[in-house]
Amino acid sequence: MAKKRDYYEILGVARSASADEIKKAYRTLAMKCHPDRNPGDKALEEQFKEGSEAYEILSDPKKRQTYDQFGHAGVSGQAGAGGFDFGQQGFSGNINDIFGDIFGDIFGGAAGRGGGRGGSRAVRGSDLRYNLDISFQEAAFGCEKNINIPRHSSCKTCQGSGARAGSKAETCATCRGAGEIRFQQGFFTLSKTCPECGGGGQIIKNQCADCRGSGRKSETVKLSVKIPPGIDSGQRLKLRGEGEAGVNGGPEGDLYVVVDIREHEFFKREGYDVHCEVPISFTEAALGGEIDVPTIDGTVKLKIPAGTQNQKRFRLKAKGIAALNGHHRGDQYVTVIVEVPSKLNNDQRQLLQKFAELSKENYPESQSFLQKMRDWF
Repeated sequence: MAKKRDYYEILGVARSASADEIKKAYRTLAMKCHPDRNPGDKALEEQFKEGSEAYEILSDPKKRQTYDQFGHAGVSGQAGAGGFDFGQQGFSGNINDIFGDIFGDIFGGAAGRGGGRGGSRAVRGSDLRYNLDISFQEAAFGCEKNINIPRHSSCKTCQGSGARAGSKAETCATCRGAGEIRFQQGFFTLSKTCPECGGGGQIIKNQCADCRGSGRKSETVKLSVKIPPGIDSGQRLKLRGEGEAGVNGGPEGDLYVVVDIREHEFFKREGYDVHCEVPISFTEAALGGEIDVPTIDGTVKLKIPAGTQNQKRFRLKAKGIAALNGHHRGDQYVTVIVEVPSKLNNDQRQLLQKFAELSKENYPESQSFLQKMRDWF
């Protein structure tokens, strides 16, 4: 996995940069790299994703402080329990929103946000991502996991309104609830964010003491996630409505649980098939016999024919992993590794020498190879 770049380097700002400098740097990058302006350009799209992730962390004072102290591990969840990651934050923005935000700032639209709740209309909450680590068996047979998710949830005191009990938001007298004001400049009619309400269209004079008028509070929630049998690494589960709370009455975002399967001591997975290697002795390969083979269901017997060669592969039908749709099950493939004795005593050596003398004509592959060598030279 490629090493993640430093967030300050991505935005091209110093570690001592102010919030306004970080915001300005991100907007410059977004204007240049946004996918709506560069359809099909994967390189610029990746730059935009990088910049959005960097801005999501550095624009939040608490996340920035954690990042400055612990680096990427601190904000990706690797420094603590679980694997929480805000990776997709900021990528859903429309290029018109970015243009409008910058254009509004040029004409002073960012002034006076303190009196309102911010955001001109109902905004859907951000989607969240959680990296879940499970065992090979848990992926094969399914399981249920409890996870802890830090997120912004709707304030229970004010029910997300941001207003103190017994009061409510009032329509802004300056913009009459539109969230913006228009004015004529030359041949153009321009608009900018209302400086009185900050674009919200409403003003909360008596703010909720718990959320300070934002309508949201930070909390950690415990959720139960059902992992279906047959899930594979990289696949994700969607928990609808378990993301961050919306703003101004907007709906909640979703939570995406991305599965990562730990390596197993014996098994490797290819689709729904399971592969494993089993060592057998030289005599078992030559004489044949029956050996014990591990499967995800337990140990089974496998018949080894006499004269089995090294790397011979056997198929155990329907001993693999159940498909997610439940309609079939994969197979298990067992590759035998013929083990040659590493140490011999005198009796064993003499017996093998005698065996070699009696078996000179019993190696068709070797005979064929030697004949090809003679023909070549």
